[in-house]
Amino acid sequence: MNIINLAEFLAYPEGLALQEETVAQILAGECGDTLFLLQHEPVYTIGRLRDQSSLRGSAGLPHPVFETNRGGQATYHGPGQLVGYPILDLNPRGRDLHLHLRLIEDALIAACSDLGIKAGRRDGLTGVWVENRKLASIGVGVRKWISMHGFAINVTRQSLPAFLSITPCGLDGVSMTCLEAETSQKLDMETATSAIAARLMEFLGSPTGISAENQT
Repeated sequence: MNIINLAEFLAYPEGLALQEETVAQILAGECGDTLFLLQHEPVYTIGRLRDQSSLRGSAGLPHPVFETNRGGQATYHGPGQLVGYPILDLNPRGRDLHLHLRLIEDALIAACSDLGIKAGRRDGLTGVWVENRKLASIGVGVRKWISMHGFAINVTRQSLPAFLSITPCGLDGVSMTCLEAETSQKLDMETATSAIAARLMEFLGSPTGISAENQT
């Protein structure tokens, strides 16, 4: 798996176009599995749903809204948050989208542990949590069994205020947190990105790699 860490802030439509271009290249045999790591310019995104109440009325939001082709309710992307797009061929991985999602969760939970943070899952809720506080959101999809979208994990406190204007992921009363707030050590984007990239390579880098079923 090729890991590409984009240094510049990327507008959300540009990130979506980058994913679609990479999917087409993988389908054409022009490149292999690729993981993009990046930060987006401030934006709210939501799936193409009839019920968009999680935006709480988009007219008053401090940042633009982009309706995207993923499922799910509203979330926020912006500076201080690491976004990862694993564009992977799921054919040799058993065409198992559920397993793909679980492996992303496992990789992020392992990276949090490396950073001294005890994170985990909550029953019935996708994502990564510290107790009842949501640390990372995950939403995936496929096109001809090539995965798209991925995860967003809040790293610094800069990533949090914009969530107060929406109902994150449509979950009433959810409290968002970040890696910086959950650790006593100094943490920056570079340190967090390095730890997360290493674990993603371990968990997603090979079709015959670690499976969610044998994690402890």
